[in-house]
Amino acid sequence: MLKNIAIFCASALVVALPFLLKREDVVSEWREGDPVVVVISPHNEAIRYEFGQAFARWYKEQFGRPARVDWRVIGGTSEIMRYLGAEYTSAFRAWWTQQQQDWPEGGGRMILDRRFKADRPPAVDSPEFARWDVQRAVHSAFRSHDDAEAFGCKIDVFFGGGEYDHSKAHRQGVSVPTWPGGPPVGLFETAEGVTIIPAGLSGERWRGEAFYGAALSTFGICYNMDRLADLGIEHPPARWLDLADPRYARQLGVADPTKSGSISKAFEMIIHQQCTEAVRAAGFSDDAIESYERRIGDARLAPGALPEGVPPSYQAAVEAGWVHGLRLVQLIGANARYFTNSAGRVPVDVSMGNAAAGLAIDFYGRFQAEKSRAPDGTPRMAYLTPKGGSSVSADPISLLRGAPNRETAVRFVEFVLGPEGQKLWNYAPGSPGGPDKFALRRLPIRRDFYPGAGVEGPSGPESHAAHSVDNLNDPDVNPYELAEHFTYRPRWTARHFALHRMLIRAMCLDAGEELRSAWQAIIAAGGPRKCERAMRAMQQLPDAPESLTWVTAHDVRKRHDDLELMREWTLFFRNQYREAERLAKRER
Repeated sequence: MLKNIAIFCASALVVALPFLLKREDVVSEWREGDPVVVVISPHNEAIRYEFGQAFARWYKEQFGRPARVDWRVIGGTSEIMRYLGAEYTSAFRAWWTQQQQDWPEGGGRMILDRRFKADRPPAVDSPEFARWDVQRAVHSAFRSHDDAEAFGCKIDVFFGGGEYDHSKAHRQGVSVPTWPGGPPVGLFETAEGVTIIPAGLSGERWRGEAFYGAALSTFGICYNMDRLADLGIEHPPARWLDLADPRYARQLGVADPTKSGSISKAFEMIIHQQCTEAVRAAGFSDDAIESYERRIGDARLAPGALPEGVPPSYQAAVEAGWVHGLRLVQLIGANARYFTNSAGRVPVDVSMGNAAAGLAIDFYGRFQAEKSRAPDGTPRMAYLTPKGGSSVSADPISLLRGAPNRETAVRFVEFVLGPEGQKLWNYAPGSPGGPDKFALRRLPIRRDFYPGAGVEGPSGPESHAAHSVDNLNDPDVNPYELAEHFTYRPRWTARHFALHRMLIRAMCLDAGEELRSAWQAIIAAGGPRKCERAMRAMQQLPDAPESLTWVTAHDVRKRHDDLELMREWTLFFRNQYREAERLAKRER
């Protein structure tokens, strides 16, 4: 009898335990009239759930009332940027015309023009001069108002995505500084002056005037061990270059860079590393690179022009590396099984064996590697960041212009950047201060989560180590360690970021079938070394509507409409790939 009672009590405890340990669902306490913050984000459902729950709890503890996060999910950062641009243009136009002002032709482009300088009129004889006063008026009026009563997009915060898009949002006037008088003490630095959230590292910007890194990311390769064995690949990929191996033909999972800002960044890393290798192969040391880049930056010359003391061979190496990088991306595209709209799909497919390997963001790769282990703990897939192959970039958070719930929005930003929000990124579910359900497997940006920060005691790295899912002390995980192996030189590739998206789309997606057919023909004819003429044809860069080089890529989009460029580039690549296939078949 006593045994049965004990069994019953134990069973009841097992059933009741989740309810006893369940945290208070503060979100359900929210009532109409309580604080709300509207957040647009490319983050996945797990991140949205955990930050929504945790912010509601934190807000109630701090201010006595729960706050609700109203998430707006419309797709990746590219879709978000288009949406914000359209919404602000529409809202500002309505406000402008209410002021009895005529709306100028092309007004949307005028207000969002991130390169327009209101204090630098064009030459009197230039075509832009006649419209300059009008553009200055609308451009300045848009940026001089930050009041929801005037105009806005009815959204408070842009959370997630890459530095490129958040920086672009600020330059377009879409986002504004969260703290015009400076951030609160203890958020970016301790009261003693110890840096907690750096402005950047190794050439990457982690925060600016109106955007602030919330989490850190690297980019790398995920691969399935069994699928590699099936393909006869003994050594797993360790470098970006390994993904160009013909044995990976139609075996790689890749995401569309025009849909995913993070994968656009991964492609930039591939191209950037080739620039680095080309410059070093030309005999230039890291110290020389640093010196030359500083001189070029200070000189403020036209793209490709060099100040005295910088040898032309240095710039030639940068430009050659850029071309090598594009050709490497093309070969990765030739090996692609597909291009998906979702960067998160690639690690899932790799874990299931639907792709042998693929490009991945670190947290997607690590999460899926852990999730896909066999019942006995045997790993099915692995993720690695190629050493020297990726910078450490930040996923920022920004306050939007005309935020309708500004006070709550500012508090949300402070929560995300503070210790309470940062714990959610890597703490285990159910741990003190950790997420409720999901291990997010992301890297917090705050320096005090990692060794060597100069912050010890209850808020130092040791206090976080016991609760973190990943070993943040591991040099292969610690972003501050990884950043030491890669220095990002913005001049080399940053200005080409948007162009890379378009070019890769034309080169690898819109002309994708022709690319893969040409590549298959080259492989069947003995491979790239035997088919030099076919490879040259396949790897030509566009010559229409003008020759594309590192120099012309800087402003080719100013001279030509994007749709015209995409049409010309796609046609060019299709013709080149057909010619490459024809030449390869002659080699058989």
